[in-house]
Amino acid sequence: MSKNSSLGFSTFRELEALKPKEKRYSVRYTPSQKLFIEVLPTGVKSWCYRYTLNGKQDKLVLGHYPDVSIKDARQLRDEAASLVAKGISPKQDKTKPQSILFKDYGERYLEEVIKKDRKDPYSMTLYLNNDIYPMLGHLQLEQITVDDVRRTIWRKKEQGYDSAANQVRGLLKRMFDYAMTLGYVPYNPVLAIPVRHIHKAKPRDRYLSSDEIRNYYTTLLNSRVYRARKLGLMLSLLTLVRKSELLRARWEHIDFESRIWLIPETKADSATGHSREMVVYMSDQVIEIFKELKTIAGNEPFVFVGRKSGTHISHNALNTAQKSALALTDIPDFTVHDLRRTASTHLNEQGFNSDAIEACLNHTAKGVRGIYNKAIYEKERTEMLQKWSDYIFSVIYEPNLIFFNQSKAKSTAY
Repeated sequence: MSKNSSLGFSTFRELEALKPKEKRYSVRYTPSQKLFIEVLPTGVKSWCYRYTLNGKQDKLVLGHYPDVSIKDARQLRDEAASLVAKGISPKQDKTKPQSILFKDYGERYLEEVIKKDRKDPYSMTLYLNNDIYPMLGHLQLEQITVDDVRRTIWRKKEQGYDSAANQVRGLLKRMFDYAMTLGYVPYNPVLAIPVRHIHKAKPRDRYLSSDEIRNYYTTLLNSRVYRARKLGLMLSLLTLVRKSELLRARWEHIDFESRIWLIPETKADSATGHSREMVVYMSDQVIEIFKELKTIAGNEPFVFVGRKSGTHISHNALNTAQKSALALTDIPDFTVHDLRRTASTHLNEQGFNSDAIEACLNHTAKGVRGIYNKAIYEKERTEMLQKWSDYIFSVIYEPNLIFFNQSKAKSTAY
């Protein structure tokens, strides 16, 4: 191999200008000690850190450019140099187990980090079991590459869930940060995949017009989507609750006589980090929907029954049902969460008390108003949610008489 170590570069443009030759050659990155780019005849450019340990010279390949940027390469080089300074080979730390499966490490991370930092580890556990372990669980932790990580993240992205792909990336980054702390890996491969290339968060303002509500729900209710999922998407619009709260609904918290659905824990407040309970005042239509769901669920504890007894449906179940029906229409794209915004927008346009609407969304009012809002809007919320259900049914009932007649036939008395 030709080692043109006298050559050097220090800028992005100089790096881009390096062209392949007949033989492999290396060029030193002058701002960082012992960091080089190797250029192969094929045009592939690889970052390398050269070091001396125990009197022997060695080389650590840090990754390919442009997958690994100049900034990332410098950080990876510094991490490797720190190990060398301690007498530890960055290729293989002799103080750590020789091999550990990523899934085994993931379970340790779940117990030692996630469950200690989060009151509810549910979503992180889902990402591990559904998105990360199927792709990386069988691999040795120290052998996982940037390409392995990229495939894992892009699998979620290609499913159409950019925001979730970004969550997977964030979880993987934190997992590899902890693995570095434990000495399991010399560097974090997730750093080679910038957040900006995965997901750019944009404030959403999407809501459905009355015509879109009629067209979408007519299509949904006449589709082949499983009936319980159809009813779930109806409840999402009628009750204004979050999808996660709907998925985890339990029969023990639904009181048909008092017409109340208690949600013991909702999404944690961004200011305090604490969850809070919520009460949903059920309309006549919501009660009928829950009665039919009770017939479907039988003796199961959850309203929306999962594949295994005693479990609820998965995080993506309603997403899949919603997308299946949406694909049969020409309605612009929207998400399950947008149904909350749809309800809020229409209720505000119809002149209802904005504080009562915010209470139904379980948003925290600031200041003194927030202290009293918990109780004083019970009457307003009860009346408002009944009128909201009446309005929605006036929009969608007539085109779906067959569906609702079936619902009446299947419901049971309470």
